[in-house]
Formats: sequence, C-alpha cells, structure tokens
Amino acid sequence: MQKYERVILKLSGEALANVEERLILNNQKLQTVARAIKDLWEEDVEIGIVVGAGNIWRGAMANEIGIDPSTADYMGMLGTIINSLALQSALENMDVPTRVMSSIEVNAVCEPYIKRKAISHFEKKRVVIFAGGTGNPFFTTDSNAALKALDVNANVILMAKNGVKGVYDKDPRANKDAKLIKELTYNDYIKLGLRAMDQTAVSLLADSEIDIVVFSMDDPHNISKAASGENVGTRITKG
Repeated sequence: MQKYERVILKLSGEALANVEERLILNNQKLQTVARAIKDLWEEDVEIGIVVGAGNIWRGAMANEIGIDPSTADYMGMLGTIINSLALQSALENMDVPTRVMSSIEVNAVCEPYIKRKAISHFEKKRVVIFAGGTGNPFFTTDSNAALKALDVNANVILMAKNGVKGVYDKDPRANKDAKLIKELTYNDYIKLGLRAMDQTAVSLLADSEIDIVVFSMDDPHNISKAASGENVGTRITKG
C-alpha cells in the first residue's frame, strides 16, 4: 500500500450541514469530520483542506435573484471562508493546530495564501485550510483543490463524497445499474466525460504525478484509509 505524506482533502459544504433542519452547519457533523481529520493528523500526515460552500450559496440562487455571475462566485468564495473558520474551530477544540489561508484577503480572520508560508505550516505539523477558492470567479473549489495540490507539492487529493462510493460509469443517483470504477487514468476520466470531480480540475492534474482518490464520506474512517493507500473508492492516476 502506498501511504501519502502530504494530502489535500476536498470536502463539500454539505458534509458540514444540517440538511433536515436546513441549517448551514451541524455540530455533530463538524465533530465527526474534525475527529476523522485528527486521526489522520496523528498518523503524521501533512493535511491541507479545501471545503466547498454548497451549504451556504449556490449559483442557481444567483440566477433566481438576478446576481451577476462573477459577483455570485465571490459570494461563494466568502461562503468557503465561513465553513473553513467553523472547521478550524472544531479542530482546535480537539487540540489540532490549524491555520486558515485565504486567496481573498480577509486579514481579520485568516491569513493570506502564500505558498512558502503554507509549506512552513505543514512542516510545523499544522493543518492548513485553503479558503476563498482560487481568488478568481468562474473556478470551482475542485479547481482550487487541484491548484493547491500542485502548488504545495501534495501527493494526492482525497475527494470525500456524500452518498456515493467513488466514480461510476454513469450517474448512480439516476441509474440503478451504474457501475463503480475502481481505477482509471486522467485521460480516461476526461474522455469519458465523468463528473465526480470538475473536468477542468482534472485537466489541470493530467500531467502531474498527483493521484486522486474519490471515496464515500458516509464512513469518516475512509479518510485515513484512502490516505494509507487502502482499496477504498476510486483511484485516478496519470497511468
């Protein structure tokens, strides 16, 4: 098994939300996610995190309200900062040193993203949460995860998904006969037009040695399993 030394964990905003009561954050989910991250941190893995903001803001809402697309994207970036600060608080309450670094300057609550500073945090055994997206509109948080992985020389992106076990040959929510794909290359992923991770993000990684592991967050222990190289979910590699 290949154990990864520096990982980027990609979480959806929904992983932190209380869907039933329509609340953007849920304490139990925050605690569960933070505990899983702490378990990985205690294995001396260097951890960067990118979290989405789908629990706070979605582009479809902007269309309904009539908000300019670029403004809507900046609103989503601000939403990622809210989620990042909540996750930081949960981790620090478990005695895990954590820093939030944002591509948008919000100096009152988090540090600006600087590559060398981020790597210094990793070396000091701090978890780093990369907030504020790429700092530019029209890019997803998947793309932010890809760019940060490239920038800080991570070994893998751990894509935590809700309700699915990995990458399927077609949408498993709409097709009961969808089949889980255990391994594939970046080129195959792009050719097949798969959507477990944004196609632009995958294209950014296509020539790199960075792996992607897509797995179910229904079992939080899968984070450590995926980082340890265990056979969970789907592994995407350069091939």
